[in-house]
Amino acid sequence: MLGFPDERLFELTRRLVDGLPLNLLLVFLAKYLFYFLILLFLVIYFKEKNWPRRFYFFSLATIGVVISRGITTPLIRFWYYRPRPFAALAIEPLISHSLNSSFPSGHMAFLIPLGLVLWLLNKKAGLIFLFGAVTVGFARIAVGVHWPSDILGGILVGIAGFILARLILRKIKSRIPPAGARK
Repeated sequence: MLGFPDERLFELTRRLVDGLPLNLLLVFLAKYLFYFLILLFLVIYFKEKNWPRRFYFFSLATIGVVISRGITTPLIRFWYYRPRPFAALAIEPLISHSLNSSFPSGHMAFLIPLGLVLWLLNKKAGLIFLFGAVTVGFARIAVGVHWPSDILGGILVGIAGFILARLILRKIKSRIPPAGARK
């Protein structure tokens, strides 16, 4: 039913992290690291004191997330249903999850645009955020709610949403006359 590499990578990941103490860590990473990353984003974002710059980054993050998580992910899931690994393989996931489509990962589609915006704001914090986002993705594979390609698909959707948001904002900025210009 699923692609051979995806199933093999899924099984390899599950075997690699099998064990109760590690399972508790994976559950934390898969369910709660997401919120700590959002907090990191907000802390760095609110440190920006330049209001026009802050507004630009807020707009970039919002538009990027809306495009990737709010529009693209639901459209893909509407047209392409992919069962989650725990449903397809009849295994018990380490976290509870609905049986909605797994492709692409909504967590990645949400986190990646934020991480890229944060990287523009603060390179070091952005890299930490992006590493954390990939960690969330790995953990969601390990707990049984995503296939590796779901994570990769979510990352690509997130990157595309970020790029499209930058293009939209560039287009808007090019149409705004400079301060003091006459019509």
